[in-house]
Amino acid sequence: MVSRREFLLANGTVLAAGALGLSFPAAPASASAPATAPLLPGFGRPTRLDYADIATLHGNDQLLLTTLQGVVNRRRPRLYFNYNKEGFDERWLSSTGAAVTRHERPLDLVARYRGEVRGAILIDPDVPDSVNVATTLAGLENAVAATAEQAEEYRLKVITDLRGRFDPDDVLATYRWQLDELFPRCTKALLSGLPPTRTVSVEGVQWREIARETERIRDTSNRAVRTFDLSQELSGEEGVFLRFQDSLGDDGWGASVGSVVVKADGVQIASFTPGTDAEAPFLFDGVNSAIGGESNRFADGGGYFIYRFTPPAGTRELLVDVDLWNQYLVTATTTAPTRVEPFPYFRDYTVASRAMVFWLPPAGETGKLLDEIFSKVKPTTPYAGWFSNDVAGEWGGVDRASQHAVEVVPADYYMNGTVHASVPAKVSDRVRPRPRATLRNRVYLTLTVGEGDNIQYCQRRMRQIWDDPARGRVPTNWTVSPLLADIGPALLSYYQRTATDNDLLIAGPSGAGYTYPGSWPEDALDAYTKLTGRYMRRTGMDLVYAYNHRNAEDNGWVAYDERIASSYRRHTPVRGIIQSWETGDLQAHVGGLPLIGNLYPQGKAQEYRDGLLRHIEGWDGSTPLFIAGAVNAWNWTPSDIAELGELLDEPFEIVRGDVFFHLLNEHLTKEQ
Repeated sequence: MVSRREFLLANGTVLAAGALGLSFPAAPASASAPATAPLLPGFGRPTRLDYADIATLHGNDQLLLTTLQGVVNRRRPRLYFNYNKEGFDERWLSSTGAAVTRHERPLDLVARYRGEVRGAILIDPDVPDSVNVATTLAGLENAVAATAEQAEEYRLKVITDLRGRFDPDDVLATYRWQLDELFPRCTKALLSGLPPTRTVSVEGVQWREIARETERIRDTSNRAVRTFDLSQELSGEEGVFLRFQDSLGDDGWGASVGSVVVKADGVQIASFTPGTDAEAPFLFDGVNSAIGGESNRFADGGGYFIYRFTPPAGTRELLVDVDLWNQYLVTATTTAPTRVEPFPYFRDYTVASRAMVFWLPPAGETGKLLDEIFSKVKPTTPYAGWFSNDVAGEWGGVDRASQHAVEVVPADYYMNGTVHASVPAKVSDRVRPRPRATLRNRVYLTLTVGEGDNIQYCQRRMRQIWDDPARGRVPTNWTVSPLLADIGPALLSYYQRTATDNDLLIAGPSGAGYTYPGSWPEDALDAYTKLTGRYMRRTGMDLVYAYNHRNAEDNGWVAYDERIASSYRRHTPVRGIIQSWETGDLQAHVGGLPLIGNLYPQGKAQEYRDGLLRHIEGWDGSTPLFIAGAVNAWNWTPSDIAELGELLDEPFEIVRGDVFFHLLNEHLTKEQ
């Protein structure tokens, strides 16, 4: 843990942290000082920042600048970048309190700070995972990750050349070498999982619509093998690209494909089931999709997947038979629609922390190596980043981490972490006063916006929807990570200061980091709930939205038992727990705490209301009824919540989570 290091905080001044060059910002006078050193490090208060917009730069250049940022900001944050066209990073710039100098030519900053790095670690363009190895080495060697061409252009001494070092087809060997050779030199207080590359859309690509489902179909009732004629696309030199998307991206039931057969002039040139080896040669871009339980590939919301087919020269007719269902949008083009670049985000923080960076799918042999890495750190060591393979990778990765008493901090898109972790801000430890309420025979509904465990969501999407003028019209619970007190205190402070009387910040899954408490070793669970209690008290939170592992038999959620709930009750100030459940049929008094499973109706306001009405069918009004409604943070806004509030009248009453659990606890106590 970070607390094993010897850091000194005195009179609000951040002192140097020995040879590691790390420091932690002192807690403001108005906030409760943490009992021990922060879990996630800071790097000295920023007073002056060189700022540049790098949103349009190639991934290689962003990688160079982000690793430079890590080395430079380790001593004291001085570099800050805007990474996206929406300008989220610039929106937070004023919260740093630092003087800002803007630079129109971002790459000029390499020469400006070249004297603070020893040189460059050269990535191998043919081995994507060399980006992660180079990042780890950059932290250890006070260097930047760069291509050979960049090192020459910016006159950077080559410290290590990774070209030709690793087999591009042997990911295990690459990360085994890193574990054996580099991990002994790395910090043991932080692990990081980052994808080595990202897929970037190519501008100006023209797509032809092939097929679209216009109805809201979520039950496979429209499943059929459909034949698509792609003969119009045969003129392209790069092949034919077939893309599958969600035709109605607001409810999470997008295109689902069960099989694909391709024929060129009647001759079969491809036949595969998603998720198999036979699919791999044709899957051009599957990063934004996932494999389902029926060996199907699907993409919901803003996700997509693209297949590429290269028919023989002279082909006149190209037909594709697709087993397809749900809300599909199918389009085709002759131009390669995406390109692959290094994934640059969050690397400033890992470089500054000297953390080992890796990317190991949690299933199969790579999962075993992931287990081995997790086993080498102490309980409650954070794993910051994410997992591959979308939803399946999330469940498998978080579960493996939990089994080793490691909590996950979703952070792969968290930008300028070295700066945000170092800004001193007034994080209040004051619990919000609870409005008075009297228990009546009504339907009490509390609405919770999810995703708050995800610190990049707190940095980006949450800020976007939080600034909606409609926020505050309806009582709403907002999940956030208590760990923002370490890695983004100014962000958390902003939400605390600007919350209305109808906004309540609660801890996201499942407290101090995303985890499945039921998978933790029995002798380690208390360590996690103690950590959670420490951060909840520090941030004034007393409710938790929580996850647990899934049942191996039917993949359903497993409810918290007496052991888990009792641990929360003993070590945290929590007054109640909302557990991810989706069907809303979990309600109990466990371990002395009221526990309720959430209900997740599909669609926007009107359809959501209809789902609530179906849920209360059979309720006779003779007793109170409690519903914890889940709100999709990616598709909903406070305006949508306000619309729902206008649609709900008797017998519904929407209340904040603290009121909800006060009444639920009173009701459950009477029932006992």
